[in-house]
Amino acid sequence: MNLIQKKPLTELGYHFIDASFLPKGKDEYYLRNQQWGKHNIYRKLTAQEIETLVRNDNTSDDWNCIFVANEFNPQLVQHCHFFGMVRIGKLEPYFLEFHNLRLPVGLYNSTICACDFGDNVVVHNVNFLSHYIIGNEVIIANVNEMATTDHSKFGNGIIKDGESENIRIWLELCNENGGRSVMPFDGMLPGDAYLWTRSRDDAALQEQFKVFTEKQFDKKRGYYGMVGDRSVIKNCKIIKDVTIGSDAYLKGANKLKNLTVNSSAEAASQIGEGCEMVNGIVGYGCRVFYGVKAVRFVMASHSQLKYGARLINSYLGNNATISCCEVLNSLIFPAHEQHHNNSFLCAALIMGQSNMAAGATIGSNHNSRGADGEVIAGRGFWPGLSVTLKHNSKFACFTLLAKGNYMQELHISIPFSLVVNSEHDDCLRVMPGYWFLHNMYALARNSWKYVDRDKRTEKIQLIEYDYLAPDSVEEMLASLPLMETAVGKAWQKQQQQSNGQSGDKALREKGRRLLLERPAEVARLTVLAEGMENSQRCVQLLKVEKVYPLFKELIVLYGIRNILLHVAAGNITSFADLQAIAKTARLSSWINVGGQLMKAATVEDIKSRIKKGKINGWAQLHETYKQAGQTYAYDKLQHAIASMLFVQDKTFKDLTPDLFMQNLQQSVATMEKLTDNIYRSREKDYQNPFRKMSYESEAEMETVVGKLDDNTFIKQTVTDLEAYKKQAKTLITKWGLQLPVIN
Repeated sequence: MNLIQKKPLTELGYHFIDASFLPKGKDEYYLRNQQWGKHNIYRKLTAQEIETLVRNDNTSDDWNCIFVANEFNPQLVQHCHFFGMVRIGKLEPYFLEFHNLRLPVGLYNSTICACDFGDNVVVHNVNFLSHYIIGNEVIIANVNEMATTDHSKFGNGIIKDGESENIRIWLELCNENGGRSVMPFDGMLPGDAYLWTRSRDDAALQEQFKVFTEKQFDKKRGYYGMVGDRSVIKNCKIIKDVTIGSDAYLKGANKLKNLTVNSSAEAASQIGEGCEMVNGIVGYGCRVFYGVKAVRFVMASHSQLKYGARLINSYLGNNATISCCEVLNSLIFPAHEQHHNNSFLCAALIMGQSNMAAGATIGSNHNSRGADGEVIAGRGFWPGLSVTLKHNSKFACFTLLAKGNYMQELHISIPFSLVVNSEHDDCLRVMPGYWFLHNMYALARNSWKYVDRDKRTEKIQLIEYDYLAPDSVEEMLASLPLMETAVGKAWQKQQQQSNGQSGDKALREKGRRLLLERPAEVARLTVLAEGMENSQRCVQLLKVEKVYPLFKELIVLYGIRNILLHVAAGNITSFADLQAIAKTARLSSWINVGGQLMKAATVEDIKSRIKKGKINGWAQLHETYKQAGQTYAYDKLQHAIASMLFVQDKTFKDLTPDLFMQNLQQSVATMEKLTDNIYRSREKDYQNPFRKMSYESEAEMETVVGKLDDNTFIKQTVTDLEAYKKQAKTLITKWGLQLPVIN
C-alpha cells in the first residue's frame, strides 16, 4: 500500500527541517541563508506589488513571506503559486536566449515552494519547484518536478543525522562482491579510488579513507539544492536532490536524482535527452547524451557517456568516453575509449589509454563459485573485436588481444604484446613488442593524442601518457630474463638435453648468449612461456630474437631521452652532473595510481602518513599528489639512468663519456627506426589493395582519407626526430665529447 500522508496546506513550504534536527537557537532557514549569502538584500513586497501579482493570477499562502530585490518587476510574475518563504532577485523586461530558445525573464505558470532566485531568472512551466537556490540568469523551462529533500546528500556516500548506515551509497568497484567498495564523494580523483580499493586487509587505512569522506561533508539536515549562474534546464521530467554548478545545460533528461553536477564557465557540463542518472558525481566538463543510464557512479572531469551507455557501480576517469555499451563494477583510469553497443566491461581495473573494441566481453565472471573475479589491465589495454576473457586475468602495459574466445585465465606479463588464441593449433601465441614491429603508428599516436586531448582545467594528478615510462620499462626489464630462460629451455629441448641437469641459471645464460649472438638460431626454435595461461596447452613466444635486442634498445632510448630532457631544462649542465645523478640512481618498483606513476616506496609512505594522521583529509592527499608530480621528472630520470645501465650490465662507475656517447648514438638510431616504422605502418594502409578497392582511383582515395605525406602526426614525428638529432649534436659539441659525428 502506498503511504500517502495528508497534512494541512498551511504547512506546505515550511518545517523543511524537523524540529528534532534543528540546532538550538536556529530556524529552518539557517543553512539556506549560509548557502545564499545574498539573503539580506531582499525587502518585503509593497501593497501595489501584491495587488499586481494577484491581478496576474499569482497566489501565496502568505504574501509577507515573499521577499524581492529593489529592481523587482511584478508584471514579470504570472500564474504562479508560492508556498513558504520565497526570495526573488531583480526582474527586468528582457528575454534570455540560449541555443535559439528565447524566453522572457520572470516566473510563469509554476508552483514554487521555499526557493531563492538570483537576478533575471527565467522560470517557465515548472510543475513543482521546491527548496532550491537558483543563481543569476538561469533558465528553467518545462520541468515536471525539481525538488530537494532535507536529507539530500547530492551523490556523496555519506549519511545525515538520524539516518541508518544501511542507506549509505557505496560504489562496488573492481569486484562484484563489494569487497573493494568505496564511498563516492565530490572531487574524488582516480588516485583516490585506486588507493581505496587496494590494501583491503589494512583496516586502519580503510577506516581513514572513510573518515576523510565523512568529515568532508556536513551531517546536518537542511541543505538546499543549488543551480549556478547561467545554467539552462529545459524539458526535463524529474530532478530531485541534485546540485548543479554554473553554465550547465540539462535538456530532456528523464530522471536525475541524488547527484552533484559540477560545471563552470571554463568547463561546462551537459546532460541530454532521455538520460537517467541516480546516485553519482558528474565532473566538470562532462557530456552525457541520448538515453544514458548511470547508477552509483563517479564521472571524472571531461568524461563522456553517450548513446545508451550504461555505467553502474563504476568510476570513469578523466577524458574518457563510453558510448552504447555496458560497464559494471569497474575502476577506469583516464583516457579510456569504448564505443560499441555490444561491448561489456565488468569487475575490472583498467589503467588508462585503453580502447575496447566491438564485441569485447571483459566480464561475465561467474566462472568460479562466486561472482568475485577481477581483471587488471595496465596502460594501453586493447582487447580486439569479439574478445571474451575469463576472470581472473592480468595484463601488462599495451597488451593487444586478437579476436578470440580466451577460455582460461591469462597473465600476460610482457608489455607491448599481441596475444592470439590459436584454436586451430590449440595453443596461445604471444608476440612481445608487437607494436614496435608492426603498428608503431598506432602506439605513438596513442601517446600523442591523449596529451592533446587532456582537457582537465585542474591537473592535480600528473598523468603519464608516454609509452616508455617507469611502469612499462619495469615490465620490459622483468621480461628480459623470462625470454632468456624460455630460449634456453627451447634450445635444451631441441638438443634433447631434457634430463634436467642444466639449472635455470645456466639455461638463462645460454638463452641470453643465443639471443645476443645467434638470433637466427633462436628464430628456428619453438620458444614456450610458462605461467601465462591457466591450462595445460603450450604458450608460444613469437619473434623473441627480434624483440629481445629491441627492448634493450628502447630502454637505452628511455634513458638517453630523459637525460636530454633535463639537459634542455638546464638541470644537467655537464657530464659531471650526469655522473653525480647516476651515482644515486636505483631501479625501483612503480605503481600506477589513477594514471599518475609513483614509486612503490612513495605509495607506501603515503599510506603510512595517512594511518598516522599526517595526511588527514582528501584535500591534503590531493596536495600530496601534486608534490609527487613535482618530483616525478627527477624520479623518472633516476629510474631511466638506472634502467639504461642495468640493461647493459653496467654500474654508475661504468658511465664514462665513451659509454654515454655510444648510448647517445644508439638512441638516435633507435629514434630513426621508430620514426621510419611509424611511417611504414601507416603506409601499409595506402598500399593494401583491399583498402584501395573501394575507390575508383588513387586520387579519390587521397581525397577521402588524405595524402600520406600530409599526415600531421607523421610530419610531427619527423620534426621531433630532427630536433632530437640536433640536440644530440649540440650536446656533443657542448660537452666536448670525441666520437664520430652523427649524420
